[in-house]
Amino acid sequence: MRRLITSRGVQLALAATAVAVIIAIIMRFRRSPARQDPAHHDTTAETSSPAQAESEPVSQWPPVPVLGVPTAEDLKRYAVKPSAFRTALEGFFRSPPREPLDEATRRRLNRWGIAGLALLLLAGGTQALEAAVFSKGTGMEASEQAAEFREGPCTENVPDHLTTCFVADTGWTSTPNNDGLPQPTPDGEAQEPVPDYGPTPDADCHPKSGAPEVRPINPKVTRAVNRQWRRIETWLKINAPRSYRTLGKPGNAETIAAAEAHMGLRFPDDLRASLLRHDGAVYLTDTWAFGFLGDANLGIQGIRDTWQQLCEIDAEDVVEGEFSDRQMQWWDGRMIPFSADGMGDHLVIDSVKRDVGDTDHEGSMNFTPAGIRIRSYYALLKATADALETGDSIGYMKPKPVDGELEWEVL
Repeated sequence: MRRLITSRGVQLALAATAVAVIIAIIMRFRRSPARQDPAHHDTTAETSSPAQAESEPVSQWPPVPVLGVPTAEDLKRYAVKPSAFRTALEGFFRSPPREPLDEATRRRLNRWGIAGLALLLLAGGTQALEAAVFSKGTGMEASEQAAEFREGPCTENVPDHLTTCFVADTGWTSTPNNDGLPQPTPDGEAQEPVPDYGPTPDADCHPKSGAPEVRPINPKVTRAVNRQWRRIETWLKINAPRSYRTLGKPGNAETIAAAEAHMGLRFPDDLRASLLRHDGAVYLTDTWAFGFLGDANLGIQGIRDTWQQLCEIDAEDVVEGEFSDRQMQWWDGRMIPFSADGMGDHLVIDSVKRDVGDTDHEGSMNFTPAGIRIRSYYALLKATADALETGDSIGYMKPKPVDGELEWEVL
């Protein structure tokens, strides 16, 4: 066998196993009591003398415990007692049945229960409404890819529910005039359209003086505008660092309020949030200031001064024939110029309708810049960020980097 098993490890394992078996057999026999044949035991007992029986102690099995056998009192003393909780629980379920409530008490309890449930539902609905409308954590920035906000006029033919009426921002109400266009009227008072023919002074260019008022901006609008600016800034840093350096410093809310008071207009929230992040753009040596669709963005002071100059050039309000639509005139005082191309053309925002238009020095204004409709300043801001990242165009204008500077190509 030794010759058959050549591995030394296997040999040692077999030897250890054999030793362990032998030790186990010895211990087993040492611990087990001596087994005697009953017949042999009886014979020994009969042959042994009484003296030997008295002198030899009789072995008892099982042996008596060292500490003695516990008494009944010991068992009772050390018995496991049930917990107080279990005792109370058993007492509760074993309590005798109670008498049924009377009819008046049941009605009273039902009424209180219904009232409590109604209050609970009211509190839950209020909390859900507050979270949906005023929440700062999971509002616009987290869901703006699915549904962007847009601003537009308060008309019945609004194409979708994502358009926010301008009255939500201005606090005004609107009534239609003969042309079907909403006109702002303060304090909700109805204003009858007054037929007028021929040129008259543009009342929007001669607003009533008022004290500047710093108005709060919707936090959702601020977060959305800042997100689009971060996309634009990131792209400019990598692809057009020269244009990135032309971005203006953050604007001032008091300066915006002073410009609004001077112009007699209210800037939309998205425009104000943008000016608070970048107060326009500046020209650098051999670098065109950053702007949309090839223009250069104006700062707060530039917006006010440009508006004043355009009002001085054309301070008449023509409301006759095809020019009855203010957006079809060359200029109207309710427009907000926010960029310039350096040759007398400007991108403007209609402070009433909130859409973006283009007015040029040749005497025309249209609201299809680059050949497309742009519903708000924010829509233009987002379209610019998308075009920069994807390389697509906005209408017939396409942005591209050239020698570290952003240029717009006409397709």
